[in-house]
Amino acid sequence: MQFFADTAEIEDIKKLHAMGLLDGITTNPSLIAKSGRQFKEVIKEICSVVPGPVSAEVASIDYDTMMKEGHVLAKLADNVVVKVPLTVDGLRACKSLSSEGIKVNVTLCFSPNQALLAAKCGATYISPFLGRLDDINLDGVELIEQIRQIYDNYSFTTQILAASIRTPNHVTQVALAGSDVATIPPAVIYKLADHPLTKAGLDAFVKDWKATGQSIL
Repeated sequence: MQFFADTAEIEDIKKLHAMGLLDGITTNPSLIAKSGRQFKEVIKEICSVVPGPVSAEVASIDYDTMMKEGHVLAKLADNVVVKVPLTVDGLRACKSLSSEGIKVNVTLCFSPNQALLAAKCGATYISPFLGRLDDINLDGVELIEQIRQIYDNYSFTTQILAASIRTPNHVTQVALAGSDVATIPPAVIYKLADHPLTKAGLDAFVKDWKATGQSIL
């Protein structure tokens, strides 16, 4: 499963990229606003650091403006993926942009039928939101499983990009469900390495090593 970081913070991106943990990046208007920087400037810098796909979202909701914005975003860097909302206008824009060879991430997916429409419109990625479904007592992981089955049934090439991931358990669950990609906040990526038994074992090794009085250096 590919790991994307869901952030617009360039220092986090540089650190994760140096560790070899990043296959791509997803951003959205909220994340860009949190960075306090100019939108295009942020996207260009991220694309210069990460060679993989970088999702940059349109800010409009009507087809004509989405197309104009999509063309501007696609020209920022070769690895930009234009992100559009899962609406009728967004699906229409997805079809048009993908027909031009522009990669598209269709976001805010909450049902299998929505995912089916996105695949039929040529989406490169579909972004189902797990955490937001969990918030209203629905099963976000089940949605991933349903999309996986539908896409496999008909050999759709659209990749499932699990989004709104909030815990390490979410990462495990979407990997088991067959998601192609998980886009994860940096803080959660770091938590994936944590385990109390790892810490306990390391503490014991360090203590025993110090007792020998030796040094490798």
